[in-house]
Amino acid sequence: MDAGWIRRGFRRALGAVTAAAVAALATVALVLPAGPVGGVERGGNRITLVFVGDGYTAAQLPLFHRQAAAVWRALLSIQPLARYRAFFRMRVVDVVSPHPGLGPGSPLGMRFGCDGLGRLLCADDAAVRQAVARAPGAVPGPRYVIALADSRRYGGEGGGAGITTLSAGGPDALQVAQHEIGHSIGGLGDEYDTAPGGDDHYPDLSRLDARRMRAARVKWWRWLGAADPTGGTVGAYRSANGLYRPTRDSVMRSLGGTFNLPSREAIIEALYRQVSPVDRAAPAPGTVPAGAALSVRPLGPAGVHWAVDGRPVAGRARRGGTSTLSTRGLAPGTVVTATVRDDTPWVRDETFRRAEMTRVLRWTVA
Repeated sequence: MDAGWIRRGFRRALGAVTAAAVAALATVALVLPAGPVGGVERGGNRITLVFVGDGYTAAQLPLFHRQAAAVWRALLSIQPLARYRAFFRMRVVDVVSPHPGLGPGSPLGMRFGCDGLGRLLCADDAAVRQAVARAPGAVPGPRYVIALADSRRYGGEGGGAGITTLSAGGPDALQVAQHEIGHSIGGLGDEYDTAPGGDDHYPDLSRLDARRMRAARVKWWRWLGAADPTGGTVGAYRSANGLYRPTRDSVMRSLGGTFNLPSREAIIEALYRQVSPVDRAAPAPGTVPAGAALSVRPLGPAGVHWAVDGRPVAGRARRGGTSTLSTRGLAPGTVVTATVRDDTPWVRDETFRRAEMTRVLRWTVA
């Protein structure tokens, strides 16, 4: 459920949860290594998923850790996040609650029923941010905070203030997490019939049908007619609220599905607005001595294309995705370029690909 349309300007007045109360609690943080689902950390060129819990006593922290790990795996098992798993790292922040479950005195002020909707789970954003900020182990770069509640009720929230909430013990919690992260990372809207109509600023919602969309070249016009991984083709399917969605079904319409192609593109573009396709280049682009060994490591699925004075040449693939090229034998003044580009077919906006998903590195032989 997207918090944007339901709680814009919502003021939380949780008097029992104060900054002082959060500061008094024990907080620790753990940054997990990449493992099979993460990426090697290189400065700030990663997006950190920060997990923080509410309603977990000291004895329940192992439960919180297991639930956080399960959500992490679920998020990076759905496309396109699975393809871009190297973009992410995980940070776990422990907040010790004085009692199990949500209720008065819960450190992060998480509660159900925001704006009268029983399943809408909100938090005291200021308390969440302070708990994350004061814990040791902060890492540079962009981040998304995922606040888990010790609860068995169904609920969650995404999209608001960079904080996603989830009832970690609730029914279908992992599928709810996948839906909510679509709001938070991709800026996606709810595609189900009961979502409020009228607001189509989301990349997966439109007031226009396919004909008008194609004529105006807006929204997902590039995808119209494409075979979609959700089944069927991309079009403009009218929901009961009057808005059009790209496909008959998707994870933004019903739990357990996958993201449709326009939503995948929106998520990928959101990721590349925060990280670079180049993870490491050595030596730094510029003038290099003859015989220098050049190396480039792309981030995630991006490829490396070498050229010498504009002529394509083959580099050597190394462990970890690094590509190398030697300048041995090249004459002074020779220009070597490495074009790092993500050619994923899940992006059709070539202007965006050139601007954000491509980097050209240049070296001149001295």
